[in-house]
Amino acid sequence: MSAKLSLELTLAILKPHVVKNPIVLQKIHDMIAENGLKVVRSRRKTITLPEADLFYQEHRQKFFYNRLVTFMCSGPSDILILAGSNAISKWREIMGPTKVFQAQYSAPESIRGKFGLSDTRNATHGSDSIESAEREMQILFKDFDCRKWRESYGSS
Repeated sequence: MSAKLSLELTLAILKPHVVKNPIVLQKIHDMIAENGLKVVRSRRKTITLPEADLFYQEHRQKFFYNRLVTFMCSGPSDILILAGSNAISKWREIMGPTKVFQAQYSAPESIRGKFGLSDTRNATHGSDSIESAEREMQILFKDFDCRKWRESYGSS
C-alpha cells in the first residue's frame, strides 16, 4: 500500500532584472528543478499597472509601494506556477530572505543571496500561503483553475 503524495501549487515571479540575464535565469530554473519543483505553467510578460496594483494591494500604504509597482511593470517577468510537495515553503526556502542583505549573510546559496540587488530587486517573488497563491495565480493566470488542477493532478 503506497501513501498518497499531495502536491501543492505556488506562484513564482522571476523579476525583470533577472529575466534580462539568461545565465542567471537558467541557474534559477536549475535550482527549481534540483529542489523537486515542477513548472505547471509559465509565461513571460510585462505586468500591467492594474495587475501590479491588485497584486500588491496589501502594500498600498507602505513607503516602498510606488517603487515596487514601478519596478514590477518596468519589463518582462517570468511568471511560473510551481507544483511539488510543500511547494510554498520549498520555494520560499530556495528564494531565501526577502531582504537581500540578510539573504547574503544568512542564506548565501539562496536565489536572493546570489542574485538579489536590493529589497525591491530581490530577484523573485513567492506566495506565502495557499490562499495568497490562489489569489495571485488568479491575477496573473486568469485561465488557470486551481481546483480543476488539484482534481486532475493534485495527488498521485
